[in-house]
Amino acid sequence: MNTNKPAVPNTTVTRNVHDLDKTTDNLYESLVVIAKRANQISNNVKEELHGKLAEFASSNDNLEEIFENREQIEISKHYERMPKPVLVAIDEFLNHKIYHRNPAKEQK
Repeated sequence: MNTNKPAVPNTTVTRNVHDLDKTTDNLYESLVVIAKRANQISNNVKEELHGKLAEFASSNDNLEEIFENREQIEISKHYERMPKPVLVAIDEFLNHKIYHRNPAKEQK
């Protein structure tokens, strides 16, 4: 993920549900958009994390080496401190940074 993004809260924030349905006029449609974006973010972060941890992978499966690798531990801690994907997706949705469309609505 890009570290230059605006600050997203790391904790749960109480939201007014009427703020979520302003864009789509349907709360459930908004939640689907947010959930799909959260899945995209989660998959991107997971791929990035696995790529960084793969750099430290060794051909030896020595149990002692696994616990001594400080770089892996620091990378993992960094990703644990990042905001959850659903919080990032909600922030993007509320700030109109997500492009979404409903083909069923367009046909009407």
